[in-house]
Amino acid sequence: MSMEKVKLGSQGAIVSRMGLGCMGMSEFYGERNDEESSATILRALDLGINFLDTADAYGIGDNEELVGRTIRGRRDEVFLATKFANIRKKEDPSSWAISGKPEYVKAACDASLKRLGLDHIDLYYQHRVDPQTPIEDTVGAMAELVKAGKVKYLGLSEASPKTIRRAHKVHPITALQTEYSLWERHVEAAILPTVRELGIGFVPYSPLGRGFLTGTITKPSDLQSSDFRAQRYPRFAGENFDKNQVLVQRVRAIAERTGVKPGQLALAWVLAKGEDVVPIPGTKRRKYLEENAAAAAIKLTPEEVAELEAAVPQNEIVGDRYTEASMKTIDR
Repeated sequence: MSMEKVKLGSQGAIVSRMGLGCMGMSEFYGERNDEESSATILRALDLGINFLDTADAYGIGDNEELVGRTIRGRRDEVFLATKFANIRKKEDPSSWAISGKPEYVKAACDASLKRLGLDHIDLYYQHRVDPQTPIEDTVGAMAELVKAGKVKYLGLSEASPKTIRRAHKVHPITALQTEYSLWERHVEAAILPTVRELGIGFVPYSPLGRGFLTGTITKPSDLQSSDFRAQRYPRFAGENFDKNQVLVQRVRAIAERTGVKPGQLALAWVLAKGEDVVPIPGTKRRKYLEENAAAAAIKLTPEEVAELEAAVPQNEIVGDRYTEASMKTIDR
């Protein structure tokens, strides 16, 4: 298997058709296993997946360190994305703040480069939009990082169409990263049309619905006590879990009929949305990485895409995608 390469945006970036989200390797989704996580990253490179996604907030720096030391001998094979703006502290992991202040942008980039052990970042995202700082100021500071050779391309995450347009006027934006999957399709109304108009690539995170669409999580007890999903994501909690499980079972039935796994079918659906859509399913195990990678070979017909969307209608999905407090950090 050798993963196809595609353009990401219109600024010259070339990435694998599918990336690898590294967040869960260090935090949020159960116990860590750095050895297996490193092996998973290296296996991704072997499969031709060169697009790795991390952030300074994941593991409060630990994830960048893990990714950095793992790829050190194979840097030329990697298109590395990381992010800034979510401020967390080791002494109080539960505290979160957002900053897009120019001086913070530069300091955060230098700190990420140090943890990664690299001289440049391929794609640098603003992880969340800072409502207290004009986007023009933030992107202006990010553009200075490009001029300094510390960053190649710029990105935004969870930004509204209005913010995307304002940012793109300051410096070309290569990619927008926002949640998108069979059970979260809000981007289709205005965000996808906006980025396509501007020539910006789209990077869906959580294309497997944080693992829910794989069908491997059938009851709340399947999640480890250290797994944050039931606490941070209302769709995994209480009655919502059971109601959403009905939708997953529909996907599972279609997958069984077509001879693939539910998660592969869900990924194939995202891939079918266009070559400018480059999902970054996350995993910390080689087994699931290989399953995800194989989904790139599944080509859905328009009828199959429609069948999946009918099986998971948006009005039947129960619960917000984040808690109320977290939804307030989303630029809308």
